[in-house]
Amino acid sequence: MSTEVQEYEVNMLQLSDSLFPTGMYSTSSGLETFFYRKRVKGASELKRLLEVFIQNQIGPADCVALGNSYESAVTADLQKLIETDQQLFSMKLVKEIREVSVRSGTQLLKCVGDMAPKKEMLQSYQDNIALGKASGIYPVALGVTCASFGIPKNKAGLILIYTFTTSVVGAALRLGIIDHFEGQRIINQLKRVMSKTVEENINKKLVDMWQFTPEIDTTQMLHEQAERRMFIS
Repeated sequence: MSTEVQEYEVNMLQLSDSLFPTGMYSTSSGLETFFYRKRVKGASELKRLLEVFIQNQIGPADCVALGNSYESAVTADLQKLIETDQQLFSMKLVKEIREVSVRSGTQLLKCVGDMAPKKEMLQSYQDNIALGKASGIYPVALGVTCASFGIPKNKAGLILIYTFTTSVVGAALRLGIIDHFEGQRIINQLKRVMSKTVEENINKKLVDMWQFTPEIDTTQMLHEQAERRMFIS
């Protein structure tokens, strides 16, 4: 195995590690409200909720945006990158979720700025965020970051879906919905769903981007109105 391959694999591990400071550990993506409203009581219901998230929101919206932003970074197409950022931002209907994704994305860019081997598109993207022309939303920021580190596009999609899944599982652990063993079983059971979702969405065009999760959206809206919360989303 070449040193180059080893480096991109280690880069993948670093970006998908829960210790990486994107702030995802402080989010539940609305799970907190699902729990308090007794809609998610245990492992089987959590697994089903994650399947809906992955197949109807993260895959067809976030993963498509990531794929397009990755290609824009590789081809140095800044205008298409900004268009992808703006379109995904407009599709995040819930203010709290939108703000969390932007916070995670800009934090990611800030963290990798000094480490990335190819900085030109990263810097151009950050400049446009500073000018208010782009938001820095997480899937787009991750696409640009992975392109900079030479991580293959499909692997970048896996990072996206895996980190989302582990952030929700981590929130479920802190809420007492599941224990650590159940959390690992859920992640293992969702591996095929994660892989298939990336395969189906990573190469789609921007015009094919969609999401439809009305119950999740309304529950997330209720969360942002709650007076007392453990998580910021």
